[in-house]
Amino acid sequence: MFWKLRGKAFDENTGEPTRQMQKSYVDSGAVPGLIAFDGNEPIGWIAIEPRSAYPKLAHSRILKPIDDADVWSVPCFFVAKQARRQGLTVELLKAAVAYVKDQGGKIVEGYPVDAKKDMPAPFVYTGTAAAFQKAGFVEVARRSETRPIMRYSIGD
Repeated sequence: MFWKLRGKAFDENTGEPTRQMQKSYVDSGAVPGLIAFDGNEPIGWIAIEPRSAYPKLAHSRILKPIDDADVWSVPCFFVAKQARRQGLTVELLKAAVAYVKDQGGKIVEGYPVDAKKDMPAPFVYTGTAAAFQKAGFVEVARRSETRPIMRYSIGD
């Protein structure tokens, strides 16, 4: 819910309130992302929805829209500790692109960290530029030294 609630609204609803908001959202039939499983165990998550679902992006100095294109956004990931450093983020990105294609979307956009060195997991929840590149994304803008905006264009 971090990307869906701006400033004070998020600050006033952290923890259980945001979990309940997300649960209500899913219960309504919305699909806020995809889950990766190892057998029956969930080991990864990628948030993927139209950019309009993430109001915080529109108001970010660094991540604000670069154009008016109909974009689907990947604002964050979660990969379980035991599944890290095995390429799961790249696979989640590929699955997100396939999902967006199935929904009729043409552009998937992400906001990774351009990690120059090994960074702790809490600092790369938006993914790394290297993972996005491995999944076929290209940099289309950069308003910060460490935060590229990357896109995958889906062909017909």
